[in-house]
Formats: sequence, structure tokens, C-alpha cells
Amino acid sequence: MALSDPVADMLTRIRNAGNAKFESVNISGSNINVEIAKVLKTQGFIKNYKFIKDDKQGVLRVYLKYDDKEAHVILGLERVSKLSRRVYVKSRDIKPILNGMGISIISTSKGIMTDKQARNGNVGGEILCNIW
Repeated sequence: MALSDPVADMLTRIRNAGNAKFESVNISGSNINVEIAKVLKTQGFIKNYKFIKDDKQGVLRVYLKYDDKEAHVILGLERVSKLSRRVYVKSRDIKPILNGMGISIISTSKGIMTDKQARNGNVGGEILCNIW
């Protein structure tokens, strides 16, 4: 079955696997999912990720991160820009999430990056999701 929104599927799988205390979760492989996983790793929301090639599109395995009390590091995920309603912002209009405690992942002309990187680089784009 073809997915219509791979980003929403990725966020839902990470949320559900974190609530179920899984060590890792498999997500359908796509370039945008790999870039989002890269941002999540650099920001410390996941331990690691690995792209596994297969005959089709590949599988992205995301290794989840928990704190010392076995609580999932990601407290919340929110898909902002949807297939039916795209949300675009200019660099000066990008707001911090929870006063800087969370991040927005933004698709810009210079690639996928966090809200802070987009503000510093003076680039706007489509807000994909918020994570805290």
C-alpha cells in the first residue's frame, strides 16, 4: 500500500514506538525521512538511525532514546504542514517552540534544518513538524 504522507507516518511510528518502549522502529525509506532522522539525531531526540537497502524503497531503522527513568525523550510530535494545508514561513516569522525547548523541522531551499538554523541562515520554508 502506498503512503500518501510519509512524514506523518514517520512521526506516528516514532510516537507509538516510544509509548510502547520499543528499542527501534522501522519506517519506510525516503529521502525526506532520512533527512528528518538526521536532524533528530543531531538534536539528541534519537540515539541513531540506519538506512537498510532492499529490493524496493529501503527501510529506515530509527533507534529511540530514553532517559534514566525509562521515559521517552520525545514528549510530543506535531505535524504542522499537511498535504491539504501547507504552512510556509519567512525567516523572521519563525517562532521558537516552547521557548527554545523544542524544535521545528523546516524544509528550505538549502535542505531540511531546524528553526534555529533557518533563522541564523536567514531562510524560510515549509514547516514540516514540531518536536519537543
